[in-house]
Amino acid sequence: MSGRRSILGVPPSSAISYGLIAIVLAAAAIGTVWTPYDPLHVDIRVRLQPPSSAHWLGTDEFGRDVLSRILAGASTSVWIGLVTVFCTVVLGSVVGAATGYLRGNTDRLAMTFNDALLAFPGLLLALGLMTVIGASSGGIVIALTLAFLPTVVRVVRGIVLSLREKEYVEASLVTGNSHLYPVWRHILPNCIAPVTVLATAMFGWVLLSESALSFLGLGVPPPAPTWGNMLAASRPYFGNASWLGIFPGLCITLALLGTNMFGDLIRDYFDPRMAVSRRKIAQQ
Repeated sequence: MSGRRSILGVPPSSAISYGLIAIVLAAAAIGTVWTPYDPLHVDIRVRLQPPSSAHWLGTDEFGRDVLSRILAGASTSVWIGLVTVFCTVVLGSVVGAATGYLRGNTDRLAMTFNDALLAFPGLLLALGLMTVIGASSGGIVIALTLAFLPTVVRVVRGIVLSLREKEYVEASLVTGNSHLYPVWRHILPNCIAPVTVLATAMFGWVLLSESALSFLGLGVPPPAPTWGNMLAASRPYFGNASWLGIFPGLCITLALLGTNMFGDLIRDYFDPRMAVSRRKIAQQ
């Protein structure tokens, strides 16, 4: 494969996605244990300073170091994203597998409620829940989990419905196993590929939704930094301190770009048609 088509043996799109994901995760890890300055320290003497050797990304309206706040905000956003995706996938898989396997009244009742939630746009539903729960990290996790849960339930239920009548499931029951055994041993493993693709895309949705909620004042309450509330706080100063909005906005953009590109790679990896194409390319 020529240099134009690969970077150190990796396709350019893969290299870009891996690089962006690595940067976001590294920023989150660093922001958890260390920042150049205290992200909450107020120093009015250096307020609205442009990027310099002392403050690489400048300071905000309270003299707080922007780089430190971006690193701390990365750790908050990534933590919320990972916990939300984990809770959504686990709960959605359990509910989807139970309703798809049991069917009957249980399935009809659960799907009626699920479709009612699915009718609401995810961000709009999260906004409504946040007004009830209140602004906090835990509230965001709960609101976004409930907002994205119906999608996972629908996907897992569809897979379970297509697999529950297979011969190997019936054979497992005939041999004396309980109904839980074929679900755990045969059905759920077949859900791993599509749920993995969905979870990867969902991580990007959660990052964007968390930033939007924080931008609207319903996310993590100040002075704790997140990319969304940093972007919201920059609006009055964008004319004479544009770096306050440019840097957190750029972080959100690059994080979403890397996540979406990585999701496309995961989707192509699990797609049998793409596997055939990869083998043909490798043979050339």
